[in-house]
Amino acid sequence: MEHESPILHLFGLSFNVTNLITTVSACAIVFLVAFICTRNMKLKPTGKQNFIEWVVDFVQNIISSSMSKEQGDKFGLLGFTLIMFVFVSNMMGLPLILNVNGQQMWKSPTADPIVTLSMAFMVILLSNYFGVREQGFKNYFMNSFIRPVPFLLPIKLFEEFTNTLTLALRLYGNIYAGEILLGLIATLAQSYGVFTWIVGIPLGMVWQAFSIFIGSIQAFVFTTLTMVYISHKVEH
Repeated sequence: MEHESPILHLFGLSFNVTNLITTVSACAIVFLVAFICTRNMKLKPTGKQNFIEWVVDFVQNIISSSMSKEQGDKFGLLGFTLIMFVFVSNMMGLPLILNVNGQQMWKSPTADPIVTLSMAFMVILLSNYFGVREQGFKNYFMNSFIRPVPFLLPIKLFEEFTNTLTLALRLYGNIYAGEILLGLIATLAQSYGVFTWIVGIPLGMVWQAFSIFIGSIQAFVFTTLTMVYISHKVEH
């Protein structure tokens, strides 16, 4: 069930080939969905345009719960990109997990802690950048780390680390556990032929449906927490 991913060594650095393939694929899928759904846009939306406008409205509602409309309008595209990318990434390992010569070539990229930690680090880095851009470095540092009392500085610095860790591990743990259980169910279904198919196939279908629900929730949670972290940094 668990296989090693191929590693590419380039310029003294090591790259996980599976992560590269699946992450680029997720980006391509998100781009294609956005491109197809926004072609030939009409004043009265129908079909594909309805879907993309629903996603945009959904993201705007997430943002409005964390910050004012004036501030939130600046982060609508970021929120849309995040929720689409995380959702697509969470779904990629459900229909197919591909192993070639004992090496895993396809899975959900968010089932890898390196990917989720990179995304979480990017979110925390962006939140601090937006805070500095909005308030200036001095006001940002004072508002975020010194006020209301200076002795909270070590705790607030440590909080940046814990926010990164929890944001990443929450997403990774849920998606990875879902794929492991799907693998266990598939192994069960193949263990004793037709008799275990009767149990394994319906159980696998139910767990896939549940995994779609969990993946959707995790995309929502990741985007919501991103906007909460940003709102804490940009507020004066």
